[in-house]
Amino acid sequence: MYRNEIQYGSTTTDNTTPRPTARRVRTRAAAIALISLLAAGGAACAAPAEQSGSPGTPAKQSDTKGGTKDNGGDDTAAAGTPAAAPGGDSNLVALAGNYGSDTCRQGYVWREARPTDHVCVDPRVRDQARNDNAQADAHRSPGNGPDACATAYVWREAYPGDLVCVNPRVRQQARNDNAQADDRRVSTRLWKSRWYPRSQSNGDTGTSRSDQDIPRIQLNGDHYNLGQVRLVIRRNSDNRVLWSGTVNATRHAGFAGGSFGKRTNLTDCSGYGRPVNGHAQAYDVISNRWSARLPVSVGCATL
Repeated sequence: MYRNEIQYGSTTTDNTTPRPTARRVRTRAAAIALISLLAAGGAACAAPAEQSGSPGTPAKQSDTKGGTKDNGGDDTAAAGTPAAAPGGDSNLVALAGNYGSDTCRQGYVWREARPTDHVCVDPRVRDQARNDNAQADAHRSPGNGPDACATAYVWREAYPGDLVCVNPRVRQQARNDNAQADDRRVSTRLWKSRWYPRSQSNGDTGTSRSDQDIPRIQLNGDHYNLGQVRLVIRRNSDNRVLWSGTVNATRHAGFAGGSFGKRTNLTDCSGYGRPVNGHAQAYDVISNRWSARLPVSVGCATL
């Protein structure tokens, strides 16, 4: 070891090492303090870590740079009313989870009058269908034809070709359930509409900010359970959460199942010819199912 080297792992120095003067000590302390201050400032200015939910997990509200969350600052549609759904438009998507578009809302089950009968009914109706299937032969009148029913029984007609003989009230029940089949499914439809802040300014006379004439994205949905739905808008390039919020799906005339309308504060850039660069999704909390991804255009500057 050279005589003027500090020993590794020791605070002692060689006797020949010159001792620092008081002025050097003060200078060194000041330099260390300045470096610490600069390091702290740099850490404060650094971008915070990104947060994103794992696949299949509802995105948590994000406070990261560039993202917004539903903290009461963004407007909500009056009573959560959804806008009219577009017909055959690419702005409308629907997809449920494990059971596809035949997933039943909470409280309903598949009728199963036959294996492929996925009409959603009260559990007691499914039990009735099973009992009627088991008693099918006993309710027939073979002397009047192979499918003829005994007196006081009629064909069930739950599906085309359903010739199981049942009580007339059961046939009427089957017709009623068929008519309500669409309303009882969780197909998690999701579509986009626009809203304008200026139109909500209650008699504004021109004093509003200039960006209040720029359309914002509203997310709408129906065919959900009655209850909480979580919404998220992500950027496609890195899956970053740009906006997230929650809404309670409730009954609205003209919409099946639980429905909602939720305004976001994100600019709808599709009207400015911007390409699709993000997507929105809805998560039905009760059924644990996501909607399909709804393409959106976001991120355009406003004046």
